[in-house]
Amino acid sequence: MPSRRSTLALASALTAVVALSACGGGSDSASPAAASASGGTGLSIVASTNVWGSVASSIAGDDATVTSIISDPSADPHSYEANTRTQLELSKATLVVENGGGYDDFVDTMLKAASAKATVLNAVDISGKQAAAGEELNEHVWYDVETVRKVAQEIEASLAKAAPDDAATFEANLKSFESGLDTLEQKIETDKASTQGKAVAITEPVPGYLLEALGAENRTPEKFSEAIEEETDVPVDVLQETLALFSGHQVQALVYNEQTTGPQTEKVLDAAKSNGIAVVPVTETLPEGKDYTTWMTGNADAITAALSGK
Repeated sequence: MPSRRSTLALASALTAVVALSACGGGSDSASPAAASASGGTGLSIVASTNVWGSVASSIAGDDATVTSIISDPSADPHSYEANTRTQLELSKATLVVENGGGYDDFVDTMLKAASAKATVLNAVDISGKQAAAGEELNEHVWYDVETVRKVAQEIEASLAKAAPDDAATFEANLKSFESGLDTLEQKIETDKASTQGKAVAITEPVPGYLLEALGAENRTPEKFSEAIEEETDVPVDVLQETLALFSGHQVQALVYNEQTTGPQTEKVLDAAKSNGIAVVPVTETLPEGKDYTTWMTGNADAITAALSGK
């Protein structure tokens, strides 16, 4: 079931579509960010976030224009308000890469409104991940390296089909990108020797797949992270249970989503700091100047350092 923030983003997208139908254009305060220069093939790729934009750009190289709709590392992606420029970009796209899982529903809404003909890749669907019985799926699948590999392979196949003359270039770019993922996975496996079984707390499930790969154990009450993600009040007893993780030194690190903050997450952050618990900030979008592999390597390095006491 999509989170409340996802629902709000979808509502914003519907509002934008209605506005476009009514006015037919106009200037936009937040246009999509171009991730690479346009090549000679005329291929256009639109990604819902700059994480998937970075992956697409690594495969396309200079043979496509890659546009990332959400690219601000200081903004909450769930609260994104789609605009007319976004719909225009989607209407022209050859390939669209969305996250899925309720994270970026505005993409599907605007594709339908634009009558777009693009091939659409849904990362959650490609991942093959399913929620355990009675639980919700963690849709933040870009923190899972193997999912990113699968999406990259699908991007390569889609581009090769759209531009057969450049297929060899896309294949070479994919091999280079996968080589970087191989190195990242090897690093995570090596780091696991010092992170296996170490207790952590989180504010939201954003880094969940990376923590699992490192063998870390999430001790956060499920009702806490669910409430934060759904933007509902955390029950008092659940908040106290969460804060006790830090005062009782039951965890070695807090992995903190710094893009979505509020009074209750601030209390958790303060509790961690005041009790000398390491804090590792993570984001949902790619920081400026990073590509996917360097960014995720940095995240793994930071978590490993916090859990191993380095």
